[in-house]
Formats: sequence, C-alpha cells, structure tokens
Amino acid sequence: MPSISLVVLTYNEEPNLDHCLQSVQGLVQEIFIVDSGSTDHTTSIARRYTDRIVFHEFQNQASQFNWAIDNLPISGDWVLRLDADELLLPELRDEIARVLPTLPEDVTGLYMKRRVHFKGRWIRHGGYYPIWLLRLFRRGKARSEQVEMDEHIVVLEGETRRLRNDFVDENHKDLAFWTAKHEAFAGREARVLMRQRARTKTGDTDARPPRGRQEMRRWLKTNVYARAPLFLRAFAYFIYRYFFRLGFLDGVEGLVFHVLQGFWYRFYVDAKIWEAEHRLG
Repeated sequence: MPSISLVVLTYNEEPNLDHCLQSVQGLVQEIFIVDSGSTDHTTSIARRYTDRIVFHEFQNQASQFNWAIDNLPISGDWVLRLDADELLLPELRDEIARVLPTLPEDVTGLYMKRRVHFKGRWIRHGGYYPIWLLRLFRRGKARSEQVEMDEHIVVLEGETRRLRNDFVDENHKDLAFWTAKHEAFAGREARVLMRQRARTKTGDTDARPPRGRQEMRRWLKTNVYARAPLFLRAFAYFIYRYFFRLGFLDGVEGLVFHVLQGFWYRFYVDAKIWEAEHRLG
C-alpha cells in the first residue's frame, strides 16, 4: 500500500477538525496541520492525532497550501488535501486503499466528488452535486493554482483518474460564521470580477474553448457572468439555480443555502463593485 500524507490548513476549526481527522484514520500515515493562529482549541484537537503542527501566516488558500507542500517534510508517496470542514466517507476511504496500489506510475492525480452538506442536509441540486476536485496526488506532481479565488489543485505532469465515492463538505459552525466568511470572500471576488469587467471592455478575453467542468465554470464566469449587468445577474443566477437546476428540492435547508450562497452573496459582491466604481468616479 503506498503511503499517504494528509495536509490540513486550519484557523479556529474547533467544531470541525475532529470530524475531519477521524475520517482518515487507518488510511493516512502522517498528518500535517498548518495553522494560521487559531485562538480556540484547534491545535489541542490536532495534537490528539499528530505532533506535526506548524504555524504559517495566512495570505490565501493557494499560497498556504503551496507553502506547505514546498516546505514541510512530507514523506508520503501520495498527498491528500482536505479542508478542516471536510471528511472522507468510509466508502471513499476504502476505495482509496483499494485503488492506490493498482495505479500505473503515469497516473499522478485522483479526482473525488464533493458533497456539500448544509445544516445536516445534503445539497443535491442547484448544480451543487457532483463537484469534482483533485484532492489526492503523487508527492511533487501537483500544486495549487496561484489565483485569488476559486483555486484548484492541478497536476504538473501525468494522467488523472476519477474515484467513484464521495467526500463531504460540512461546516458545523453557525450562520454568523458563514456570513462573516462570505463577507471576506466578497471583497476578493469583487476585485476579480472588476478586473474581468475591465478586460472585457478592452477585448482581452480568453478565446480558448474550455476543457472539463472546472474550465467551463471559469469560462462562463469570465465570459458570461462577468459581462452581465450588475445586480440583474444575481437574480438570474438564483432563478437558474433554484428553479431550473431544481434547488427547491433541497428543502428548507436548501432554500436557506441557495438564497444565501446563490443570491445574497452574489448580490453583495455586485454591491461592492458598485460602491467601488462610484468611489472611483
């Protein structure tokens, strides 16, 4: 069985970290926690599972993860990357243990399906499942894209494959945390969209056809969503997601999630863009 090293980035993840680390028991051989200054019991929980806990000042997810794989004494044949609010389902854990020894050397990365759970409810609709993410790769063969938002791990060489089973994204914190986190995201996303709006006006857009779901989502965001009128696009996106992509089937929890993530957040980003543009005159 090839060895696996887990890397988790943390900041005040007391409600989540135990679920994450418990889910990989029996699968990974070493765990690295990269903390950016937690003030709760995050590091105490981490010490139940590992003594490889380091502090590094946080800039963004991509920089933090790339620093980890470049500087930590990772010895595993494969590197698994999870957020503190993510966990492996037992079926996925068993599949990884079964599949890794069978892979040829030219397979350097594995995609896994992410399920988003919100307030205990699996968000199956609205275009939120499945979301394929590359989270397991041969050491030294992949790294995170250095972008401000929506970063992905990409392989540097070799082939990728998909695993059948899922991992779960479920944050156990309250709505106050959720809105505060998205407040921070909104500022970054507003800057990204403003740059894209400026590029669109000058005709400087990427004309290459997108390949794969991730590239398609990015292409649509850059070439369709970023060109749409402020505020109206937030309404249109929510209607598409909640009605045309059947988000209403996700129940009350889904209603809260899709309104907050699919409308309120998008509208708030546009409000920040509107404010910035008025401030600049």
